[in-house]
Amino acid sequence: MLETAIVGTGPYGLSIAAYLRSLGISYRIFGRPMDSWISHMPKGMMLKSDGFASNIYAPGAQFTLKEFCAERGVPYADMGTPVRLDTFTDYGLAFRTRMVPDLEEKLVTRVEAGRDGGYLLGLETGETLTAKRVILAVGITHFEHIPTNLQHLPSEFLTHSFQHSDSQSFRGRSVAVIGAGSSAIDLAGLLHEAGADVQLVARDTALKFHEKMPTDKPRSLWQQVRSPLSGLGPGLSSRFFASFPNLFHHLPESYRLETVRTFLGPAGGWFAKDKVVGKVPLALGCSVVSAETADGRVSLKLRAKDGSERAMNVEHVVAATGYKVDLNRLAFLSPELRAKIQIVNGSPVLSSTFESSAPGLYFTGLAAANSFGPVMRFAFGAGYTSRHLTETIAKSTSRGRAWSTVSEVHPVKGS
Repeated sequence: MLETAIVGTGPYGLSIAAYLRSLGISYRIFGRPMDSWISHMPKGMMLKSDGFASNIYAPGAQFTLKEFCAERGVPYADMGTPVRLDTFTDYGLAFRTRMVPDLEEKLVTRVEAGRDGGYLLGLETGETLTAKRVILAVGITHFEHIPTNLQHLPSEFLTHSFQHSDSQSFRGRSVAVIGAGSSAIDLAGLLHEAGADVQLVARDTALKFHEKMPTDKPRSLWQQVRSPLSGLGPGLSSRFFASFPNLFHHLPESYRLETVRTFLGPAGGWFAKDKVVGKVPLALGCSVVSAETADGRVSLKLRAKDGSERAMNVEHVVAATGYKVDLNRLAFLSPELRAKIQIVNGSPVLSSTFESSAPGLYFTGLAAANSFGPVMRFAFGAGYTSRHLTETIAKSTSRGRAWSTVSEVHPVKGS
């Protein structure tokens, strides 16, 4: 039986595999490398995370983004220079080649509890295998969220931002983008540049943008103490959430859930402001009351905070409304297995080692945020996850090997 199967090949899956490989622990990892980033993020976008917070992780800080950029001659800075999407995806693919060469580009179509312990996995190729433990590193895949008042629209009129990697397909078409986060702001700016007639609709009365950290002069000691830097940005809270997921895990559940829901709310990167403000028409402070189709278009009724209403008529609506974990969306998990997993607000309840209530089934990334904090919504969280989770697996594997050795030398009576 295989020790560990990893489902998902983004920053979390790749980092965990790199650590397991360095420890000599048997594993297989399945998926199309960096697929969410390559196939579902709009070409031309840039990451909100600074360079130092956009690594994929291996023991000894091997092959960082900085090292990759130096090898390829790509502009890089720890802070102040945005990381382009194509740079990050190329880095992920290079990391796969160098650190996880045994990755198998096959999709897992079924995971169920095995009859004799462990888990049975089915692959799209028809192959089946059993593993003692399964690590789910599926990221945002499967979890795109569309508000209920838009879900009735036919797919030819409504899509989620997750479905769009090429803005050029909307050239010359009228589009309403719903949302106020980085996905909405980035996509609206890129659609405008592609020649679409785009409008941005958001409930917030003003768009928010992260500030660019000054890099032209050293920060004073007081600035460093009052607002320390972290992989989630500056500030004491950000530093705590970025550095101490283990402590966050022990906080009261109600506090954890509210923090994950509200911390670092919708905001664009500082570099996106000039692409949208003054260029893309904004309907701010507006909620979508209804949406109907007629004559090949979508008619949106918008209501402002003062109660006034207005209409917007477009050819297509893109819901850039984020992602929400819902375990039932993981259709490859058997219904019987899903029923064994304790959840809160759709997310699995995890132990301090990322293990769910189904023994040997682990969740990482966005699905782990309610247990370990906002850092799990970002690639930066893969550092803590890969180190901590593989340490746990190594200890478990060592105990198993030790018991096997002892049993061979001193057979148990009656066995």
